[in-house]
Amino acid sequence: MAAACVSTLIVNANTSAVTILLPAIGEDVGSPVSTLQWAVTGYSLVGAACIVTSGALGDVFGRRKVFLGGLLLFIGSCVLVALATSGLAVIARRAIQGAAGSTLLASGLSLLTIATDGPGRLRAVSYWGSASAIGAAAGPLIGGLLVDTMGWQGLFWIDAAIAVVLVPVTLRSVGESSDPNRSRSIDWIGTVLIALVLAPFILGVSEGSDWGWTSPATLACFVVSIASIVGFAKVEATVSAPLVDLRLLRNRLLIGATLGILIGAATINGLMFVLSLFFQDPSTLDMNPLQAGLATLPATIGMIALTPFVPKLASRFGTRSVIGFGFIAMTVGFALLMAVDSDWGYLMFVLPVVLAAIGMCLSNNPCSSVATSSVDEAQVGAASGISNMARYVGAAVMTAIVAALYSVVSTNQAADGAATAEALASGFRSAAVALTAVSAAGIALVYLVGQHRPAHAGTGVDVAIAAAAPSHTIPRPSAAAPVAAT
Repeated sequence: MAAACVSTLIVNANTSAVTILLPAIGEDVGSPVSTLQWAVTGYSLVGAACIVTSGALGDVFGRRKVFLGGLLLFIGSCVLVALATSGLAVIARRAIQGAAGSTLLASGLSLLTIATDGPGRLRAVSYWGSASAIGAAAGPLIGGLLVDTMGWQGLFWIDAAIAVVLVPVTLRSVGESSDPNRSRSIDWIGTVLIALVLAPFILGVSEGSDWGWTSPATLACFVVSIASIVGFAKVEATVSAPLVDLRLLRNRLLIGATLGILIGAATINGLMFVLSLFFQDPSTLDMNPLQAGLATLPATIGMIALTPFVPKLASRFGTRSVIGFGFIAMTVGFALLMAVDSDWGYLMFVLPVVLAAIGMCLSNNPCSSVATSSVDEAQVGAASGISNMARYVGAAVMTAIVAALYSVVSTNQAADGAATAEALASGFRSAAVALTAVSAAGIALVYLVGQHRPAHAGTGVDVAIAAAAPSHTIPRPSAAAPVAAT
Protein backbone atom coordinates (compact mmCIF):
# COMPACT_ATOMS: atom_id res chain seq x y z
CA MET A 1 0.00 0.00 0.00
CA ALA A 2 2.81 2.42 0.89
CA ALA A 3 4.54 2.10 -2.48
CA ALA A 4 1.33 2.69 -4.45
CA CYS A 5 0.18 5.65 -2.34
CA VAL A 6 3.56 7.40 -2.16
CA SER A 7 4.16 6.93 -5.88
CA THR A 8 0.87 8.58 -6.81
CA LEU A 9 1.61 11.41 -4.39
CA ILE A 10 5.00 12.22 -5.94
CA VAL A 11 3.74 11.79 -9.52
CA ASN A 12 0.83 14.19 -9.00
CA ALA A 13 2.97 16.66 -7.03
CA ASN A 14 5.54 16.63 -9.83
CA THR A 15 2.87 17.10 -12.48
CA SER A 16 1.20 20.08 -10.80
CA ALA A 17 4.48 21.73 -9.74
CA VAL A 18 6.16 21.97 -13.13
CA THR A 19 4.03 24.86 -14.38
CA ILE A 20 5.24 26.96 -11.45
CA LEU A 21 8.83 26.05 -12.33
CA LEU A 22 8.72 26.99 -16.03
CA PRO A 23 9.91 30.62 -15.71
CA ALA A 24 12.85 29.51 -13.54
CA ILE A 25 13.69 26.66 -15.91
CA GLY A 26 13.50 29.00 -18.90
CA GLU A 27 15.82 31.52 -17.29
CA ASP A 28 18.34 28.80 -16.40
CA VAL A 29 18.44 26.94 -19.72
CA GLY A 30 17.93 30.01 -21.91
CA SER A 31 14.67 28.89 -23.48
CA PRO A 32 11.46 30.94 -23.78
CA VAL A 33 8.43 29.73 -21.84
CA SER A 34 6.47 29.65 -25.09
CA THR A 35 8.78 26.79 -26.11
CA LEU A 36 8.91 25.19 -22.68
CA GLN A 37 5.13 24.76 -22.69
CA TRP A 38 6.04 21.52 -24.49
CA ALA A 39 7.44 20.30 -21.16
CA VAL A 40 3.83 20.38 -19.95
CA THR A 41 1.98 19.41 -23.13
CA GLY A 42 4.52 16.73 -24.07
CA TYR A 43 4.15 15.13 -20.65
CA SER A 44 0.36 15.00 -21.01
CA LEU A 45 0.55 13.88 -24.64
CA VAL A 46 2.69 10.85 -23.80
CA GLY A 47 0.60 10.18 -20.71
CA ALA A 48 -2.53 10.02 -22.85
CA ALA A 49 -0.89 7.47 -25.13
CA CYS A 50 0.45 5.32 -22.28
CA ILE A 51 -2.18 5.38 -19.50
CA VAL A 52 -4.25 2.50 -20.93
CA THR A 53 -1.32 0.62 -22.47
CA SER A 54 0.59 0.50 -19.18
CA GLY A 55 -2.43 -1.04 -17.45
CA ALA A 56 -2.64 -3.65 -20.20
CA LEU A 57 1.06 -4.44 -19.86
CA GLY A 58 0.57 -5.06 -16.15
CA ASP A 59 -2.34 -7.40 -16.80
CA VAL A 60 -0.28 -9.42 -19.30
CA PHE A 61 3.29 -9.40 -17.99
CA GLY A 62 2.79 -8.79 -14.28
CA ARG A 63 1.64 -5.70 -12.42
CA ARG A 64 4.63 -5.58 -10.07
CA LYS A 65 7.08 -5.82 -12.98
CA VAL A 66 5.39 -2.96 -14.78
CA PHE A 67 5.15 -0.88 -11.60
CA LEU A 68 8.88 -1.40 -10.93
CA GLY A 69 9.60 -0.50 -14.55
CA GLY A 70 7.58 2.68 -14.06
CA LEU A 71 9.56 3.51 -10.92
CA LEU A 72 12.89 3.00 -12.68
CA LEU A 73 11.76 5.08 -15.65
CA PHE A 74 10.52 7.80 -13.29
CA ILE A 75 13.85 7.84 -11.42
CA GLY A 76 15.80 8.03 -14.66
CA SER A 77 13.60 10.78 -16.10
CA CYS A 78 13.86 12.86 -12.90
CA VAL A 79 17.65 12.64 -12.98
CA LEU A 80 17.77 13.46 -16.67
CA VAL A 81 15.47 16.48 -16.29
CA ALA A 82 17.51 17.78 -13.34
CA LEU A 83 20.70 17.51 -15.43
CA ALA A 84 19.18 19.16 -18.51
CA THR A 85 20.98 22.23 -19.83
CA SER A 86 18.71 23.11 -22.76
CA GLY A 87 15.02 23.57 -23.35
CA LEU A 88 14.95 20.70 -25.84
CA ALA A 89 16.47 18.36 -23.26
CA VAL A 90 13.89 19.37 -20.64
CA ILE A 91 11.04 18.78 -23.11
CA ALA A 92 12.27 15.38 -24.30
CA ARG A 93 12.96 14.13 -20.80
CA ARG A 94 9.62 15.35 -19.49
CA ALA A 95 7.96 13.34 -22.26
CA ILE A 96 9.70 10.25 -20.89
CA GLN A 97 8.43 11.25 -17.47
CA GLY A 98 4.89 11.33 -18.86
CA ALA A 99 5.19 7.64 -19.72
CA ALA A 100 6.59 6.87 -16.27
CA GLY A 101 3.93 8.85 -14.43
CA SER A 102 0.98 7.29 -16.26
CA THR A 103 2.47 3.82 -15.72
CA LEU A 104 2.77 4.36 -11.98
CA LEU A 105 -0.79 5.64 -11.71
CA ALA A 106 -2.30 2.80 -13.74
CA SER A 107 -0.35 -0.08 -12.22
CA GLY A 108 -0.17 1.30 -8.68
CA LEU A 109 -3.91 1.36 -8.13
CA SER A 110 -4.24 -2.12 -9.62
CA LEU A 111 -1.54 -3.51 -7.31
CA LEU A 112 -3.22 -1.89 -4.34
CA THR A 113 -6.62 -3.41 -4.95
CA ILE A 114 -5.35 -6.86 -5.94
CA ALA A 115 -3.56 -7.09 -2.59
CA THR A 116 -6.67 -6.24 -0.52
CA ASP A 117 -10.26 -7.36 -0.16
CA GLY A 118 -13.40 -6.56 1.76
CA PRO A 119 -13.27 -3.42 3.93
CA GLY A 120 -9.50 -3.35 3.47
CA ARG A 121 -9.98 -2.65 -0.24
CA LEU A 122 -12.22 0.32 0.48
CA ARG A 123 -9.67 1.63 2.95
CA ALA A 124 -6.80 1.14 0.49
CA VAL A 125 -8.61 3.01 -2.27
CA SER A 126 -9.37 5.80 0.21
CA TYR A 127 -5.68 6.15 1.04
CA TRP A 128 -4.67 6.10 -2.63
CA GLY A 129 -7.28 8.69 -3.56
CA SER A 130 -6.25 10.93 -0.67
CA ALA A 131 -2.56 10.64 -1.64
CA SER A 132 -3.44 11.54 -5.22
CA ALA A 133 -5.34 14.64 -4.10
CA ILE A 134 -2.68 15.76 -1.61
CA GLY A 135 0.06 15.47 -4.22
CA ALA A 136 -1.86 17.48 -6.82
CA ALA A 137 -2.76 20.19 -4.30
CA ALA A 138 0.69 20.47 -2.70
CA GLY A 139 2.71 20.41 -5.92
CA PRO A 140 2.70 24.15 -6.76
CA LEU A 141 3.60 25.10 -3.19
CA ILE A 142 6.36 22.50 -2.93
CA GLY A 143 7.75 23.46 -6.32
CA GLY A 144 7.81 27.15 -5.44
CA LEU A 145 9.49 26.46 -2.10
CA LEU A 146 12.18 24.26 -3.65
CA VAL A 147 13.05 26.77 -6.38
CA ASP A 148 13.95 29.32 -3.73
CA THR A 149 16.02 26.84 -1.70
CA MET A 150 17.47 24.20 -4.07
CA GLY A 151 16.81 25.60 -7.52
CA TRP A 152 14.23 24.23 -9.93
CA GLN A 153 16.17 20.97 -10.10
CA GLY A 154 15.40 20.27 -6.43
CA LEU A 155 11.92 18.93 -7.16
CA PHE A 156 13.29 16.29 -9.52
CA TRP A 157 16.17 15.24 -7.25
CA ILE A 158 13.82 14.77 -4.30
CA ASP A 159 11.27 12.88 -6.40
CA ALA A 160 14.04 10.60 -7.69
CA ALA A 161 15.28 9.93 -4.14
CA ILE A 162 11.80 9.02 -2.92
CA ALA A 163 11.23 6.74 -5.91
CA VAL A 164 14.56 4.99 -5.24
CA VAL A 165 13.35 4.14 -1.73
CA LEU A 166 10.13 2.73 -3.16
CA VAL A 167 11.99 0.13 -5.24
CA PRO A 168 13.09 -2.11 -2.31
CA VAL A 169 9.76 -1.43 -0.57
CA THR A 170 7.96 -2.80 -3.64
CA LEU A 171 10.26 -5.79 -3.98
CA ARG A 172 9.81 -6.70 -0.32
CA SER A 173 6.12 -6.03 0.21
CA VAL A 174 4.29 -6.40 -3.12
CA GLY A 175 3.46 -9.74 -4.68
CA GLU A 176 3.29 -10.36 -8.41
CA SER A 177 -0.08 -10.65 -10.14
CA SER A 178 -1.49 -10.68 -13.65
CA ASP A 179 -4.74 -11.44 -15.45
CA PRO A 180 -4.56 -14.90 -17.04
CA ASN A 181 -7.92 -14.38 -18.75
CA ARG A 182 -6.86 -11.26 -20.64
CA SER A 183 -5.78 -11.40 -24.26
CA ARG A 184 -1.97 -11.37 -24.56
CA SER A 185 -2.23 -8.81 -27.35
CA ILE A 186 -1.06 -5.23 -26.69
CA ASP A 187 -2.41 -2.45 -28.89
CA TRP A 188 0.92 -0.85 -29.76
CA ILE A 189 -0.40 0.62 -33.00
CA GLY A 190 -3.24 2.33 -31.16
CA THR A 191 -0.76 3.75 -28.65
CA VAL A 192 1.35 5.26 -31.42
CA LEU A 193 -1.70 6.62 -33.22
CA ILE A 194 -2.88 8.43 -30.07
CA ALA A 195 0.45 10.25 -30.04
CA LEU A 196 0.15 10.94 -33.78
CA VAL A 197 -3.29 12.44 -33.26
CA LEU A 198 -2.12 14.81 -30.54
CA ALA A 199 1.47 15.77 -31.39
CA PRO A 200 0.87 17.24 -34.89
CA PHE A 201 -2.30 18.99 -33.74
CA ILE A 202 -0.53 20.63 -30.80
CA LEU A 203 2.43 21.54 -33.01
CA GLY A 204 0.09 23.16 -35.53
CA VAL A 205 -1.73 25.11 -32.82
CA SER A 206 1.56 26.21 -31.21
CA GLU A 207 3.34 27.27 -34.39
CA GLY A 208 0.44 28.18 -36.68
CA SER A 209 0.72 31.89 -35.98
CA ASP A 210 4.41 31.97 -36.94
CA TRP A 211 4.13 29.56 -39.86
CA GLY A 212 0.82 30.97 -41.11
CA TRP A 213 -2.48 29.18 -40.52
CA THR A 214 -2.77 28.20 -44.19
CA SER A 215 0.91 27.40 -44.68
CA PRO A 216 1.83 23.90 -45.91
CA ALA A 217 3.50 23.06 -42.59
CA THR A 218 0.46 23.98 -40.48
CA LEU A 219 -2.01 22.28 -42.79
CA ALA A 220 0.20 19.18 -42.89
CA CYS A 221 0.07 18.97 -39.09
CA PHE A 222 -3.71 19.04 -39.07
CA VAL A 223 -3.95 16.56 -41.96
CA VAL A 224 -1.67 14.10 -40.14
CA SER A 225 -3.77 14.50 -37.00
CA ILE A 226 -7.06 13.88 -38.85
CA ALA A 227 -5.60 10.92 -40.74
CA SER A 228 -4.40 9.45 -37.44
CA ILE A 229 -7.91 9.75 -35.98
CA VAL A 230 -9.27 7.79 -38.94
CA GLY A 231 -6.48 5.24 -38.63
CA PHE A 232 -7.07 4.89 -34.90
CA ALA A 233 -10.77 4.16 -35.41
CA LYS A 234 -9.97 1.49 -37.99
CA VAL A 235 -7.32 -0.14 -35.80
CA GLU A 236 -9.52 -0.18 -32.71
CA ALA A 237 -12.28 -1.88 -34.69
CA THR A 238 -10.00 -4.76 -35.70
CA VAL A 239 -7.52 -5.52 -32.88
CA SER A 240 -8.37 -8.15 -30.28
CA ALA A 241 -7.56 -5.96 -27.26
CA PRO A 242 -8.13 -2.32 -28.27
CA LEU A 243 -7.14 0.70 -26.22
CA VAL A 244 -10.68 1.99 -26.71
CA ASP A 245 -13.61 -0.37 -27.14
CA LEU A 246 -15.52 1.48 -29.85
CA ARG A 247 -18.77 -0.09 -28.67
CA LEU A 248 -18.55 2.07 -25.57
CA LEU A 249 -18.78 5.17 -27.75
CA ARG A 250 -22.44 4.34 -28.31
CA ASN A 251 -23.05 4.94 -24.59
CA ARG A 252 -24.45 8.47 -24.37
CA LEU A 253 -23.86 8.74 -20.61
CA LEU A 254 -20.24 7.64 -20.89
CA ILE A 255 -19.56 10.04 -23.76
CA GLY A 256 -21.15 12.96 -21.92
CA ALA A 257 -19.25 12.22 -18.71
CA THR A 258 -15.95 11.74 -20.55
CA LEU A 259 -16.34 15.02 -22.43
CA GLY A 260 -17.12 16.72 -19.12
CA ILE A 261 -13.92 15.27 -17.63
CA LEU A 262 -11.93 16.38 -20.68
CA ILE A 263 -13.32 19.94 -20.48
CA GLY A 264 -12.67 20.20 -16.75
CA ALA A 265 -9.09 18.97 -17.03
CA ALA A 266 -8.46 21.13 -20.10
CA THR A 267 -9.65 24.39 -18.58
CA ILE A 268 -8.13 24.02 -15.12
CA ASN A 269 -4.73 23.04 -16.55
CA GLY A 270 -4.88 25.88 -19.06
CA LEU A 271 -5.75 28.31 -16.28
CA MET A 272 -2.90 27.18 -14.01
CA PHE A 273 -0.44 27.53 -16.90
CA VAL A 274 -1.35 31.09 -17.82
CA LEU A 275 -1.70 32.19 -14.17
CA SER A 276 1.82 31.00 -13.41
CA LEU A 277 3.27 33.01 -16.28
CA PHE A 278 1.28 36.16 -15.54
CA PHE A 279 1.93 36.07 -11.80
CA GLN A 280 5.70 35.62 -12.20
CA ASP A 281 6.35 38.09 -15.02
CA PRO A 282 8.36 41.12 -13.79
CA SER A 283 6.08 43.46 -15.74
CA THR A 284 2.90 42.30 -14.01
CA LEU A 285 2.73 40.85 -10.47
CA ASP A 286 6.47 39.97 -10.32
CA MET A 287 5.97 37.06 -7.92
CA ASN A 288 8.76 34.63 -7.16
CA PRO A 289 7.99 30.90 -7.56
CA LEU A 290 7.13 30.47 -3.87
CA GLN A 291 4.72 33.39 -3.97
CA ALA A 292 3.14 31.99 -7.14
CA GLY A 293 2.72 28.64 -5.42
CA LEU A 294 1.15 30.29 -2.39
CA ALA A 295 -1.15 32.22 -4.71
CA THR A 296 -2.85 28.94 -5.64
CA LEU A 297 -3.81 28.23 -2.01
CA PRO A 298 -7.27 29.86 -2.08
CA ALA A 299 -8.28 27.60 -4.96
CA THR A 300 -6.82 24.56 -3.19
CA ILE A 301 -8.55 25.42 0.08
CA GLY A 302 -11.85 25.93 -1.73
CA MET A 303 -11.62 22.52 -3.36
CA ILE A 304 -10.58 20.79 -0.12
CA ALA A 305 -13.43 22.40 1.80
CA LEU A 306 -16.05 21.48 -0.79
CA THR A 307 -14.88 17.95 -1.68
CA PRO A 308 -16.50 16.11 1.30
CA PHE A 309 -19.89 17.51 0.30
CA VAL A 310 -19.80 16.70 -3.42
CA PRO A 311 -20.94 13.05 -3.14
CA LYS A 312 -23.77 14.12 -0.82
CA LEU A 313 -24.81 16.91 -3.19
CA ALA A 314 -24.84 14.49 -6.13
CA SER A 315 -26.92 12.04 -4.14
CA ARG A 316 -29.43 14.68 -3.10
CA PHE A 317 -29.77 16.79 -6.24
CA GLY A 318 -28.56 14.38 -8.93
CA THR A 319 -25.36 14.38 -10.94
CA ARG A 320 -26.77 16.42 -13.82
CA SER A 321 -27.66 19.32 -11.54
CA VAL A 322 -24.32 19.29 -9.71
CA ILE A 323 -22.29 18.99 -12.92
CA GLY A 324 -24.29 21.80 -14.53
CA PHE A 325 -23.78 24.10 -11.57
CA GLY A 326 -20.09 23.22 -11.57
CA PHE A 327 -19.64 24.23 -15.20
CA ILE A 328 -21.64 27.40 -14.62
CA ALA A 329 -19.31 28.33 -11.74
CA MET A 330 -16.25 27.60 -13.88
CA THR A 331 -17.60 29.62 -16.79
CA VAL A 332 -18.39 32.62 -14.56
CA GLY A 333 -14.90 32.45 -13.07
CA PHE A 334 -13.24 32.39 -16.48
CA ALA A 335 -15.55 35.12 -17.77
CA LEU A 336 -14.47 37.39 -14.90
CA LEU A 337 -10.86 36.85 -15.96
CA MET A 338 -11.71 38.26 -19.39
CA ALA A 339 -11.59 41.67 -17.67
CA VAL A 340 -7.97 41.31 -16.50
CA ASP A 341 -6.09 44.60 -16.77
CA SER A 342 -2.47 45.54 -16.34
CA ASP A 343 -3.21 47.22 -13.00
CA TRP A 344 -4.91 44.17 -11.44
CA GLY A 345 -3.39 43.11 -8.14
CA TYR A 346 -3.45 39.58 -6.80
CA LEU A 347 -6.67 40.00 -4.82
CA MET A 348 -8.59 40.69 -8.05
CA PHE A 349 -7.77 37.14 -9.18
CA VAL A 350 -8.91 35.35 -6.03
CA LEU A 351 -12.67 35.22 -6.65
CA PRO A 352 -12.48 34.12 -10.32
CA VAL A 353 -9.86 31.47 -9.59
CA VAL A 354 -11.76 30.11 -6.58
CA LEU A 355 -14.96 29.96 -8.65
CA ALA A 356 -13.14 27.99 -11.34
CA ALA A 357 -11.68 25.60 -8.76
CA ILE A 358 -15.03 25.08 -7.04
CA GLY A 359 -16.67 24.46 -10.40
CA MET A 360 -13.99 21.89 -11.23
CA CYS A 361 -14.64 20.18 -7.90
CA LEU A 362 -18.40 20.06 -8.48
CA SER A 363 -18.23 18.81 -12.05
CA ASN A 364 -15.35 16.36 -12.07
CA ASN A 365 -16.32 13.85 -9.40
CA PRO A 366 -19.91 13.37 -10.62
CA CYS A 367 -18.63 13.01 -14.19
CA SER A 368 -16.17 10.33 -13.02
CA SER A 369 -18.96 8.59 -11.15
CA VAL A 370 -21.22 8.57 -14.19
CA ALA A 371 -18.40 7.33 -16.45
CA THR A 372 -17.87 4.19 -14.37
CA SER A 373 -21.47 3.58 -13.31
CA SER A 374 -22.95 3.85 -16.81
CA VAL A 375 -21.41 0.57 -18.01
CA ASP A 376 -21.54 -3.08 -17.01
CA GLU A 377 -19.12 -4.25 -14.33
CA ALA A 378 -16.97 -5.99 -16.94
CA GLN A 379 -16.53 -2.67 -18.79
CA VAL A 380 -15.66 -0.47 -15.79
CA GLY A 381 -11.92 -0.75 -16.45
CA ALA A 382 -12.33 0.29 -20.08
CA ALA A 383 -14.62 3.19 -19.11
CA SER A 384 -12.21 4.51 -16.48
CA GLY A 385 -9.36 4.13 -18.98
CA ILE A 386 -11.21 6.29 -21.50
CA SER A 387 -11.92 8.98 -18.90
CA ASN A 388 -8.33 9.01 -17.64
CA MET A 389 -7.04 9.28 -21.21
CA ALA A 390 -9.43 12.19 -21.71
CA ARG A 391 -7.82 14.06 -18.79
CA TYR A 392 -4.41 13.87 -20.41
CA VAL A 393 -5.78 14.84 -23.82
CA GLY A 394 -7.63 17.85 -22.41
CA ALA A 395 -4.61 19.05 -20.45
CA ALA A 396 -2.28 18.73 -23.44
CA VAL A 397 -4.51 20.42 -25.99
CA MET A 398 -5.81 23.29 -23.84
CA THR A 399 -2.39 24.14 -22.42
CA ALA A 400 -1.09 24.41 -25.96
CA ILE A 401 -4.01 26.63 -26.98
CA VAL A 402 -3.73 29.08 -24.07
CA ALA A 403 0.06 29.14 -24.38
CA ALA A 404 -0.23 30.05 -28.05
CA LEU A 405 -2.87 32.73 -27.41
CA TYR A 406 -0.97 34.26 -24.51
CA SER A 407 2.30 34.38 -26.43
CA VAL A 408 0.99 35.49 -29.83
CA VAL A 409 -1.40 38.17 -28.59
CA SER A 410 1.15 39.56 -26.13
CA THR A 411 3.83 39.67 -28.80
CA ASN A 412 1.55 41.33 -31.34
CA GLN A 413 0.34 43.93 -28.85
CA ALA A 414 3.91 44.77 -27.85
CA ALA A 415 4.86 45.09 -31.52
CA ASP A 416 1.99 47.56 -31.96
CA GLY A 417 3.44 49.75 -29.23
CA ALA A 418 1.52 48.61 -26.13
CA ALA A 419 3.31 48.68 -22.79
CA THR A 420 4.61 45.28 -21.73
CA ALA A 421 2.14 44.93 -18.85
CA GLU A 422 -0.82 45.80 -21.04
CA ALA A 423 0.38 43.49 -23.80
CA LEU A 424 0.56 40.62 -21.31
CA ALA A 425 -2.89 41.48 -19.96
CA SER A 426 -4.23 41.33 -23.52
CA GLY A 427 -2.69 37.90 -23.93
CA PHE A 428 -4.24 36.79 -20.65
CA ARG A 429 -7.66 38.07 -21.71
CA SER A 430 -7.44 36.12 -24.96
CA ALA A 431 -6.61 32.95 -23.04
CA ALA A 432 -9.53 33.65 -20.69
CA VAL A 433 -11.90 33.96 -23.67
CA ALA A 434 -10.85 30.50 -24.85
CA LEU A 435 -11.23 29.03 -21.36
CA THR A 436 -14.68 30.60 -21.01
CA ALA A 437 -15.86 29.23 -24.36
CA VAL A 438 -14.64 25.69 -23.64
CA SER A 439 -16.10 25.71 -20.13
CA ALA A 440 -19.45 26.98 -21.45
CA ALA A 441 -19.51 23.96 -23.75
CA GLY A 442 -19.60 21.87 -20.60
CA ILE A 443 -22.91 23.45 -19.65
CA ALA A 444 -24.35 22.47 -23.02
CA LEU A 445 -23.13 18.89 -22.60
CA VAL A 446 -24.96 18.37 -19.31
CA TYR A 447 -28.04 17.05 -21.10
CA LEU A 448 -25.98 13.99 -22.15
CA VAL A 449 -25.45 13.08 -18.49
CA GLY A 450 -28.58 11.52 -17.03
CA GLN A 451 -30.04 12.59 -13.69
CA HIS A 452 -28.20 9.89 -11.79
CA ARG A 453 -28.17 9.70 -7.99
CA PRO A 454 -25.25 7.69 -6.55
CA ALA A 455 -26.25 4.92 -4.19
CA HIS A 456 -23.27 5.66 -1.95
CA ALA A 457 -22.54 9.13 -0.64
CA GLY A 458 -20.53 10.66 2.13
CA THR A 459 -18.43 7.67 3.20
CA GLY A 460 -14.66 8.00 3.53
CA VAL A 461 -13.98 6.17 0.29
CA ASP A 462 -16.45 8.39 -1.61
CA VAL A 463 -14.76 11.52 -0.30
CA ALA A 464 -11.32 10.18 -1.24
CA ILE A 465 -12.52 9.26 -4.74
CA ALA A 466 -14.02 12.75 -5.08
CA ALA A 467 -10.74 14.33 -3.95
CA ALA A 468 -8.76 12.36 -6.53
CA ALA A 469 -11.22 13.02 -9.35
CA PRO A 470 -9.44 16.10 -10.79
CA SER A 471 -6.42 13.91 -11.61
CA HIS A 472 -7.71 10.33 -11.88
CA THR A 473 -10.97 8.42 -12.24
CA ILE A 474 -11.23 5.74 -9.55
CA PRO A 475 -14.12 3.29 -9.89
CA ARG A 476 -15.81 2.78 -6.54
CA PRO A 477 -14.65 -0.65 -5.39
CA SER A 478 -16.96 -3.36 -4.17
CA ALA A 479 -15.87 -5.55 -1.33
CA ALA A 480 -15.54 -8.45 -3.74
CA ALA A 481 -13.98 -7.27 -6.97
CA PRO A 482 -10.63 -5.51 -7.58
CA VAL A 483 -10.63 -2.00 -8.98
CA ALA A 484 -9.87 -1.77 -12.67
CA ALA A 485 -6.84 0.47 -12.86
CA THR A 486 -6.66 1.65 -16.46
